[in-house]
Amino acid sequence: MAFTAYFEKGKALYQKYERYVTPIAFGGGFVWDNFTLRIDLWLQNLQFLAYLIFAGCAILFINAYDTGRIHGHLAEKASRFTPLFLQFIFGGLFSAFLVFYSRSGSLAAAWPFLLMLVIFFAGNEFFRKGYLRLTFQMSVFFIALFSYAVFALPLVVGKIGDIVFIASGTAALLGIGIITYLFSRVMPERLHQNRHALALSISSIYIFFQILYFANIIPPIPLVLKESGIYHSIEPARGEGYIYQVSYEPAPWYLFFKEQSDTFHRTGDQPVYSYSAIFAPAKFNMPIFHRWQYFDEAADEWTERARIQFAITGGRDGGYRGYTFKENIQPGKWRVEVITESDQILGRRTFKVLEAEAPPRIEFKRK
Repeated sequence: MAFTAYFEKGKALYQKYERYVTPIAFGGGFVWDNFTLRIDLWLQNLQFLAYLIFAGCAILFINAYDTGRIHGHLAEKASRFTPLFLQFIFGGLFSAFLVFYSRSGSLAAAWPFLLMLVIFFAGNEFFRKGYLRLTFQMSVFFIALFSYAVFALPLVVGKIGDIVFIASGTAALLGIGIITYLFSRVMPERLHQNRHALALSISSIYIFFQILYFANIIPPIPLVLKESGIYHSIEPARGEGYIYQVSYEPAPWYLFFKEQSDTFHRTGDQPVYSYSAIFAPAKFNMPIFHRWQYFDEAADEWTERARIQFAITGGRDGGYRGYTFKENIQPGKWRVEVITESDQILGRRTFKVLEAEAPPRIEFKRK
């Protein structure tokens, strides 16, 4: 009796505060994912595959019950919870996708794609009725399939690029083709009723992904820029393997949340160094570039002044490190973009160069 009373009390409290509990749960799950998820762990990828399989099965069950292909008391009970189960799966998937993709690219370049993931993650709670409609179910399923394939296939082949991305899209189309074939065998009338809307939705999503990729809006996942900086000098620390000793201008005291100043005081013909630490899965071995750009105030645009390559080999938790430097750099506003061979942006660092008569205050650090 006591247990029943506590259960009913807890149920009443949940129903009263449900609108607050759900967003907090989603937010807490996202924060937890941000600290615990790692893109190249095989167990993590098995979890994603399980989620996608469960989602496909849930879609088939919902529509099989609606069309009377499955019936009975047990099926009736399960039908009440299956849309919520599907909602939970998609919420977990898009939470993880948002974590991975937000780590991998420059916010300034990738914000349209990240915004789409935010909408599907944060708006998942408001899509309950949508999960009862076949076209909506299959469209969200296809977006999840495509988002997963974009980083799963590069993990297998050990590289990214146009061909790999197109192959990822093909794999997603194959996945949606399998579930569509099952529909045609089990409930052809439901598929026939929705065939035009479904074809339009899937093709539109596929084209949309292609546009985002070739406009360099989709981040270059699974590469992640762990750290970057602009330095006065970078030298290998003696007797310490691959440790670098760097020197930099500290940020003003009131910018306590920043380590480095955004202003570089240059004396004489001193070069400017750009450093990057990039995480890549173990099979990756590919070139990365620093694109040095100067802001031309007269033309009101960024102009490329140098593109310098350095190689990475994947697998190191802290990120594989490399640096480039630019000599004869003129005063003004500069930025260094960390980019792939196909110009996808991993991140960028913007700074201002000022001529100085005396050397500025410098601090040293090991990396």
